[in-house]
Parts: sequence; structure tokens; C-alpha cells
Amino acid sequence: MTTKPSVLFVCVHNAGRSQMAAGWLRHLAGDAVEVRSAGSAPADTINPVAVQAMAEVGIDITANKPRILDYETAEASDVMITMGCGDVCPVFPGKRYEDWALEDPAGQGIDAVRPIRDAIRTRVETLIASLAVTP
Repeated sequence: MTTKPSVLFVCVHNAGRSQMAAGWLRHLAGDAVEVRSAGSAPADTINPVAVQAMAEVGIDITANKPRILDYETAEASDVMITMGCGDVCPVFPGKRYEDWALEDPAGQGIDAVRPIRDAIRTRVETLIASLAVTP
């Protein structure tokens, strides 16, 4: 890893889980980590309930846009966190991979999305500790 590790969060639509994870990592690690997110089949917009859930904890992800997962972004990332993208996610030797089994917030109300948001925060905190960066 370089002095500033890069983390790529990947889910199918890049509209919920990966966007919340990226929001948490930016919020908790500041500029100590380069944060990226992408999807294997990105949606047109971010899930509005994910935006609402993050706003409740003071994190604004409204400016984020779903992006397609491309080879160059994946190859340039030190850590790749997948959340349900399955076989579509590329694999590169020497990269660190984690698969976070998290429920998809798509089509769910705020009461169902809050626990997903909170579970993501816990995983991001563990990730930050494992990267040995100082926010």
C-alpha cells in the first residue's frame, strides 16, 4: 500500500451500501484515505432513503453520483470492499479484498435502512483501524 491507502467500495447499483460506506469512510478518516465507490450496474441516482439515513448522522452524500466499476479504478485501489456484486467484481493479485454481507437498502424504508447504515459504520471503523491511518 502507498502512504495514503485507497479503498474502493463496490455494490451492484452504487446507490446505497457503497455510497453509505464511502460517506462513512470520508467522515471518519478524513483525507487519510482515498475513497472510491462504484457499481457493476449503477443506478441513475443515489437511493434517497440512504441519503436520508446518512443525513440523520450529519453526513451529506447528496452530491455523490453512482459510477460504473471500471478496470482502472479497481486496479488502482489498495483495498476492495464488495457488497453483493458477485462475479462481476474483478480480482487482482496482491489486493486486499473483503466482502461485506449487508442487506440491500433498495426499496426499503428508513427504519430498515438505519440498521444497515449503523452496521456499515462499525465495519468502516474496523477497516480504518486495520489500515493504521490517523484521521
